[in-house]
Order: sequence, then structure tokens, then C-alpha cells
Amino acid sequence: MSTFKLVFTKSAFKDIEKLDNITKKRLKNKLATFCLDPLEYAKKLINHRIGSYRWRVGNYRVIFDLNDVENIVIVLRVRHRKNAYT
Repeated sequence: MSTFKLVFTKSAFKDIEKLDNITKKRLKNKLATFCLDPLEYAKKLINHRIGSYRWRVGNYRVIFDLNDVENIVIVLRVRHRKNAYT
């Protein structure tokens, strides 16, 4: 299995900019791991309004969609767990 490429939406970039430096570093390290096999660490979302899957990074959730054909992970949101699904 090849590594997946990460693509961030504008709103995901804005979400990341709001994070403190420690959380950004943790997120960067986790995303590198998640790209090796995205579904191994993912949970499928019941509500598909936002995205299809999510990863957990501490108290934050990374909401994303997956394009298996092109090996792309589209990151839609990176938010605190209490605000991630609204």
C-alpha cells in the first residue's frame, strides 16, 4: 500500500492556524502516521454531512474524506471534539 497524499481545505487551514504550537506539532506527527494507512486509525462517521471519517488527535478531531483511486486524503476540519461535528 502506498502513502496517501494530504490535501487541506481552506477551512481546515484556518482551523489549524488557530491551534497552539504544541497541538500543531502533535497534529503534524500524527498526520504523518495516518497517511501510511488512513483507515487503520479512522472511525467512520454516521453523519455524512461533514465528512466520511475522523481521526482522533488528543482532544481534537480531524474530519476527512478519502479518495482511494488517487490515494488522497481530503482534510475538511480540525477542531476540538466539542465543536468538531457542528
